Amino acid sequence: MRLRTLLGDHPGTAALKNGSVKSDLVSFDFVDYSPTNKGFKPMVREGAFDVSEMAIVTYLMAKSVGKPMVLLPNVVVARFQHAYALYNGRHGTLKPADLNGKRVGIRSFTTTTGAWLRGILANDHGIDLNSINWVTFEDAHVAEYVDTTKRAPPGKQVVQMLVDGELDAVLGEKSDHPDLRPLFANAGMEEKTWFAKHKVLPINHMVVVSRALSDKHPDIVREVHRLLAQSAEASPAAPKFRADEMHRSLELITRYSAQQGLIPRAFKVDELFDDVTRALCQETVIASEAKQSMARHGDSGLLRRVAPRNGGKP
Repeated sequence: MRLRTLLGDHPGTAALKNGSVKSDLVSFDFVDYSPTNKGFKPMVREGAFDVSEMAIVTYLMAKSVGKPMVLLPNVVVARFQHAYALYNGRHGTLKPADLNGKRVGIRSFTTTTGAWLRGILANDHGIDLNSINWVTFEDAHVAEYVDTTKRAPPGKQVVQMLVDGELDAVLGEKSDHPDLRPLFANAGMEEKTWFAKHKVLPINHMVVVSRALSDKHPDIVREVHRLLAQSAEASPAAPKFRADEMHRSLELITRYSAQQGLIPRAFKVDELFDDVTRALCQETVIASEAKQSMARHGDSGLLRRVAPRNGGKP
């Protein structure tokens, strides 16, 4: 079976995309969107692909309004988020605790990096997210979401508005501009402290399939999962999650998304999958337990297995 597929160029997808990992059951017609997140909107709104990389917050929002997509337990982008927040040092020092009442820009209010950072700011730094004047530049992938943020004037760019003093901070961006500083002054130390508290590596992108594919061809969905897992195993730089690690990350981003009004309630992690992919999660649990019986990593093993700022856009 040939599957129309959206997958970005990541360490864990390279072997699948270059043909090193292949199958007698399925083949992939890869479509090209640059950046990859530009393809999420047509997947959510039009069901454009059989298999698609997907930002996890976009998936949660899509599920909450009944979009016909099914989540696979395959992570393609995961990273710590603290380094993706900036302020303009020409106007003085700004710390996370100073953000109440400030003007903060973000590409779209519904980006996954934005949701992670807002969750960190609210739950770990006591920020009142409702006090912030949010300025956005794009609409949500999910058309049903009602965006109440202030839209930037046409033609404006988020980082340039920060440079020009029109914003106090931005989320979801990195920049080499000499005036711009990280909001978290020592992002690496902040990441380690946050990980020690939560035992979570933030998931950015996973993979979904169409509900029709899962309903009609569960064997094909199982094969897609197997190929993605095999491709990830081929790269030491690919994010690799044990079942419990994936569960903690999904549970936390679901809670953050509900807190921020992106979804009406916090789903249980099991609800994010259908019967076919939930069974794949159980297989992942069995495999994880087998690996742990051979070599005990402990939670710190996650920090060793995944680079702290592992590529990809939110």
